[in-house]
Amino acid sequence: MNSTKILNSKKLTIYFLFLFSTTFLCIKVFKEINPNDIKILGTTFITKDIIIKNSSLRLPKKLINIRTKLHEQELKKNLSLKHISINRQLFPFKLKIFLQIREPVAYAEKNNEKMSGYVDEEGFFINEEFASIKKDLPYQFKVIGWKDTSRETISKIIQAYKINSDLRVINISEEGYIVLEEDKFKKIFLGNQPKKIDLQLRLISDIRRQIIEKEFLNKIENLDLTDIDNPTLKVFKP
Repeated sequence: MNSTKILNSKKLTIYFLFLFSTTFLCIKVFKEINPNDIKILGTTFITKDIIIKNSSLRLPKKLINIRTKLHEQELKKNLSLKHISINRQLFPFKLKIFLQIREPVAYAEKNNEKMSGYVDEEGFFINEEFASIKKDLPYQFKVIGWKDTSRETISKIIQAYKINSDLRVINISEEGYIVLEEDKFKKIFLGNQPKKIDLQLRLISDIRRQIIEKEFLNKIENLDLTDIDNPTLKVFKP
């Protein structure tokens, strides 16, 4: 009889503990998040105000109603982030935001939006306002006319010139036509041929090796690779 009472007492205790914890969690979930409850990890120069300004997040707001995936997408795009993770946290009560920023490697401009900034090695544009510059940029060239459709091509050009400091400008027209400005070939016409960029970059390297010791190197005006089956090297003739 006593053992039965003890067992029932334990069950009752477990039930009340379960009920209490469930109620407590529900209260926490429906509690409102305020700006002071936001914790940002991964960087120091992106503040809570910047997070709120560049997303549709409006506070105070119940924790359960915060659309984490939507705000991740908004902030990744608007702040030029490489990665972002937003997590609701009950203990302690927080909205944790982990940010991974992109590392600028060269200057860039968006012609259509008159916006200045940088690119990373993957060709992504980084708004000047959200770029973390800790030292000199690794490359001295500039991207003019950056557009998202040219991102992969820009990245491949950056990779191709990693061990070569000749590049000065990657110029992209509104139509996506690409012209490189560099020291040896002066201008290299690539056109708008993203599917052929790998071959074009290999041709630049091969032609450079072939003419590196030629006397007319300083007389070169341009290299036209718009027709990869018929590359044309224009040399100045006085």
